[in-house]
Amino acid sequence: QVQLVESGGGLVQAGNSLRLSCAASGRTFSNYAAGWFRQVPGKERDFVAAINLGGGVTYYADSVKGRFTISRDNAKNKVYLQMNSLKPEDTAVYYCAARRGSYYYILRSDYDNWGQGTQVTVSS
Repeated sequence: QVQLVESGGGLVQAGNSLRLSCAASGRTFSNYAAGWFRQVPGKERDFVAAINLGGGVTYYADSVKGRFTISRDNAKNKVYLQMNSLKPEDTAVYYCAARRGSYYYILRSDYDNWGQGTQVTVSS
């Protein structure tokens, strides 16, 4: 298993940017695909973005395509989510996830390692 810790959340005005980080430990992170999900109270945890283990392939939810960018630095055991042009509807707890595998994965059930989440609040 790999342990994941998110950071970088906070309160930001609409139109501004935030970068979330996810630090991994415990296993060779370059063997793991990674993803970001988000959840608001009373709703399910939704897919945001995914990246394959090498970082060369990414996939995004339609709601964030063109505004968010997922990336990773395997030398630092980190995954990032750059969020630009933030909207109030992006407000949620954001979770980092990882699983062994060479592809990218977009379902919650695909992942077996999760961080504790970081709150992102976008004010209008």
